[in-house]
Amino acid sequence: MTDSSSQTLNIQTIDCHNEDPITALSELRRKLSPQGDIVSAAGRQRTIDLFGAPLTPQQVVEKICGNVREQGLSAVLDYTAKLDRRELDVNTMRVTAEELADAHAAADEEYLATIRRIRDNVLEFQQAILNQDVSIERASGAGRVVLGQRYLPLRRIGVCIPGGAAAYPSTLLMTAVPAQAAGVQEIAVIVPPTDFGGYNVDILAACHELGITEVIRVGGAQGVAALAYGVEGIPQVDKIVGPGNLFVALAKQHVFGDVDIDSIAGPSEVVVLADETARADFVASDLISQAEHSPGSGVMITWHQPLMEAVRAELIAQLAQLERGDLARTSLEDYGALILARDADEACRLSDLLAPEHLHVSTANPESLLDKLQNAGAIFLGHYTPVAAGDYVAGPSHVLPTGGTARFANGLCANDFLKRSSIIRYDEASLQGDAGDICRMADKEGLTAHGASVSVRVGEG
Repeated sequence: MTDSSSQTLNIQTIDCHNEDPITALSELRRKLSPQGDIVSAAGRQRTIDLFGAPLTPQQVVEKICGNVREQGLSAVLDYTAKLDRRELDVNTMRVTAEELADAHAAADEEYLATIRRIRDNVLEFQQAILNQDVSIERASGAGRVVLGQRYLPLRRIGVCIPGGAAAYPSTLLMTAVPAQAAGVQEIAVIVPPTDFGGYNVDILAACHELGITEVIRVGGAQGVAALAYGVEGIPQVDKIVGPGNLFVALAKQHVFGDVDIDSIAGPSEVVVLADETARADFVASDLISQAEHSPGSGVMITWHQPLMEAVRAELIAQLAQLERGDLARTSLEDYGALILARDADEACRLSDLLAPEHLHVSTANPESLLDKLQNAGAIFLGHYTPVAAGDYVAGPSHVLPTGGTARFANGLCANDFLKRSSIIRYDEASLQGDAGDICRMADKEGLTAHGASVSVRVGEG
């Protein structure tokens, strides 16, 4: 910790009264997207050391995934040794039932009680929003058409849990529990073979508490590829979910089509809309909480001018007191902004342009702005609803669209683990009733065999 009086913060400041914010915000959005190639200098050097050339992250991922597809487990273990510096084999890469039980026995009981309470919160919300089977009947001629939609859980899914800079049991809860709410029976968890990952007591204890028995010490693009293609000891999954670094995000993008994915997640981000009732210390803490992911983005948009400098001062003071303050400061300087809008309407328009992962509406009457806000992964209303409440305990998943994709994408939920099939049943009379329309459309499209498949059943043609 350092003396806040000696610190500065070179965060981007935009006054919409004097400048057009669109260009600056568009550049910020580009940097936070997967195309921004946000990789540390150390990461770029490791790429050169490993591949002998300064490959782009996209090229690195293509090479790793290609090798895993062609060589299977040997490539996975080779990259694990080179990137994570762990020599594993088909047996040691998988966490044993005894290791899971031992971790659970060694875990703090209050921590396990917290895991159970959060699991119950998530289950309550996720089960409440589950899609239900639908069946309708419609008259057609002298008969009836029966139509339905059926939902079944995916057979097997893979969950990516980060484990580089910290342990993330919350990610396990926010991915595996929605899948369990949907009825998924096979959940394979991959986690890097690190002290914060596959060897972390809290992670393993949480897996055991949730009844997850397949935990594999593999991370990165090689882990994603192993789940997508299937290798010895890791059967192929139907869908891959969960966050990770840029290489994990790009690997998920690369394997999409072989399997489904939740999203192509980028750095964590928050936009805070704040009026004159917002407390500067609250707002600053919200911005820092996402910036400390490093990289992470924190943007405040206000139409109350005095809040601008008050928040800046609070940021400087709070950053000086935090263990990850230097990392958060760098993130805020690279990917953050303080924006003074002309009014609340402009603030909402700018927020929609950014389409943030997290949107915190810190105003006197936050519900009044909801109709003006279209694009956000999750919306937090009021001064006493920090993003951390959604990250950890509330119930909706914290796996959310980033990089501006909230303008079309959704956060993860139990319904994403359901596969739907439409069900259609005609009897002879109902087919007779619709035959004319079917044959007419088939004729218009020149697909005569379509029409003939109806005519042969109803005695026409």
